[in-house]
Amino acid sequence: MDSTKGYIHVYTGNGKGKTTAAFGLAVRALCAGKSVYIGQFVKSMRYNETKIGQLFDQVKIEQLGRGCFIGKDPEAIDIRMARDGLTRCAALLESGEYDVVILDELTIALHFGLLTIDAVLDALNRRHPAVEVVVTGRYAPQELIDAADLVTEMREIKHYYTQGVLSRDGIDR
Repeated sequence: MDSTKGYIHVYTGNGKGKTTAAFGLAVRALCAGKSVYIGQFVKSMRYNETKIGQLFDQVKIEQLGRGCFIGKDPEAIDIRMARDGLTRCAALLESGEYDVVILDELTIALHFGLLTIDAVLDALNRRHPAVEVVVTGRYAPQELIDAADLVTEMREIKHYYTQGVLSRDGIDR
């Protein structure tokens, strides 16, 4: 495979660490002098990892949604925000402005019907050939897995959350 070509990564599964892995790749890329864009599709809270924007000039992080859908259904505004977010990300992917583009929780937007797989695949297929793309989130559809060059499934085997341990600052958020 060509080392100057950008590839598509998918980090999916029910285990912890998908976004963490994507941010780790972002830090690695930034330390190598690359530019990184992170679009967060379902997150609205500013988690600690988003502070890398204060440490590196070559990263831009945007939150493109209103939050998660645990216990509720998406509303029309959620659909509009996701579609606007994908339009923005598609333009960035095509422009080649960033070396790495992370589409965080994009598969959740797909799972809840905020976006169509055809629209996502079109954006990925039209990207600049040098752009590396990372897509994160549970429930990655088979069509996205088939389109990807690298797929990692995070599988939960054991989690301290089941013992009542909530998200801890600097570890889980």
